[in-house]
Amino acid sequence: METKREQMNVVIVGHVDHGKSTLIGRLLADTGSLPEGKLETVKANCERNAKPFEYAFLLDALKDERTQGITIDTARCFFKSKKRDYIIIDAPGHIEFLKNMVTGASRAEAALLVIDAHEGIKENSKRHGYMLSFLGIKNIAVCVNKMDLVKYSEEVFNQIKNEFLAFLSEINLEPAYFIPIAAREGDNIVSLSKWMSWYKDTYVLKAIDNFTKTAPKFQQEFRFPVQDIYKFTEEGDDRRIVAGRVETGTINVGDDVIFLPSKKRSRIQSIEGFNVPIQQEVSAGQSTGFTLGTQIYIRSGEIMCKVNERWPHVSTKFRANIFWMGKQPLVKGKMYKLKIVTQHVPVVLSEIINVLDASELSSVTNKLQIDRHDVAECILETFKPVAFDEVSVISETGRFVIADNYEIAGGGIILAPVYDEKTALTEHIKRREFSWVRSSITLEKRAFKYQHKSALLIITGQVDTGKQRIARALEEKLFEVGKFTYFLGISNELLTTGSGSEDKTIAKLQHIQQLGELAHILTDAGLILITSITDIDDTELEILKSLNRPNKTLVINVGENRFSEGKADLILIENEETNIAVEKIVDLLVHSVVLDLEFYI
Repeated sequence: METKREQMNVVIVGHVDHGKSTLIGRLLADTGSLPEGKLETVKANCERNAKPFEYAFLLDALKDERTQGITIDTARCFFKSKKRDYIIIDAPGHIEFLKNMVTGASRAEAALLVIDAHEGIKENSKRHGYMLSFLGIKNIAVCVNKMDLVKYSEEVFNQIKNEFLAFLSEINLEPAYFIPIAAREGDNIVSLSKWMSWYKDTYVLKAIDNFTKTAPKFQQEFRFPVQDIYKFTEEGDDRRIVAGRVETGTINVGDDVIFLPSKKRSRIQSIEGFNVPIQQEVSAGQSTGFTLGTQIYIRSGEIMCKVNERWPHVSTKFRANIFWMGKQPLVKGKMYKLKIVTQHVPVVLSEIINVLDASELSSVTNKLQIDRHDVAECILETFKPVAFDEVSVISETGRFVIADNYEIAGGGIILAPVYDEKTALTEHIKRREFSWVRSSITLEKRAFKYQHKSALLIITGQVDTGKQRIARALEEKLFEVGKFTYFLGISNELLTTGSGSEDKTIAKLQHIQQLGELAHILTDAGLILITSITDIDDTELEILKSLNRPNKTLVINVGENRFSEGKADLILIENEETNIAVEKIVDLLVHSVVLDLEFYI
């Protein structure tokens, strides 16, 4: 049986007219990879039309075949060496290339970046360099083309090489090779050129052969972004299936797993699929579902990993390279939506480290915003912890896109986590407290006058669990005995939909922040504020508590407890009888020293 040859995807990029198509055509021709008779046919057409033959015409001829409905199988190589088969990924322009990258259509493992020796480094040369970094491609060769037009000058080559290397170092990109070539003449393409005796390194084909393939996805650490959780109830089926797609790694029934960022643990009980035989193992690229040995509450967006493997980072801050293509600039203070695999969270621009000014071919360190088509290194901060890897480790969980008003406005790669106690929320609270002009009537004076201390009571649970009924009854009970209290129910609609063009993820966070600020005012005024909220998580709860500090916050969960252990101060059963529920909450208030024991008398 014939051994299957190794394949590698190679993307070839370059500024307009720098000879990218000529290089591709020359590789096709010189490696004997063209369809039989294609080279002779193109040469004959050129002669018949009285125009000089160009190797770039070979690429155009193959594209013409596609438009005429003749399929070229992408599983078949475009060119090949003795070592492996290669598939060329064509990147005609930087915007198209970016879109390919964002949608995941481009899966290059290696790259050739072409620069015209006569014209020198151009704007897109640098943008392309950044995009290769953006894609996390490590196998890179820079080909300085058209050396024949500068008389094969070593001085010109070294000048371009030194200038471009200085730029690439700014974006942490290190090419494996810098090769002087003349693609049209075939110099340094499949063998070393006699016209550049000063160059002793390697030629293009050998450089590509020297590129190393990354480990197959199934051999990497296991990463399973959760898309959704499905609950089945018919015919006594009580399965809760965690569904999604395995991005990397392999997992078996019985493996211990952890979900990040929640850090909840369980064990794989079964692997589920529609109309498939019973499976004991699944690997990268498979869409599947799992049932767990221990039933735990998790949300879509979590990343399931193996307990005994290296885990992703979990943080609210990370350093990233970003390419911005939004109509409006990326600015500090504005809330956007970040998407990392299935995680969707609000994000803000925390710090701009430097911006590449492509028109000036330089880096700017004091820029206040990131404009359209800028590339930049920056610090991004999310309002909830997210799980991610560095793009150099696992690219699938190291890439992200940013949405502004439902439109993809930028994309980037994660370079490293940033662990910093200073956050946008803590800085906001610090500024708020600094500018707060406090009343001379202290909380202690108000408590003595009102005969109770202030507190924020958060009564939360799923829809139709009775939480709002209980909250209203509690308010009436406290009011009847002369306590200063107010009930503020948060509409489910406010928390699950946006207003106007706002994204619902951002809108929900904004409503929670508004509630937290309002709670701080009312509890500072000495009130017992009661609010009912549907389905908030640990992080959203912590935002409310932080905004209300130093005033007391108590959490009453109605129905299934979806918080981490210790987060809820009281757990009530679903649709608990009103009088019993109110009595339990009053007991909590007494034990929390919000109400005096005399309340019972």
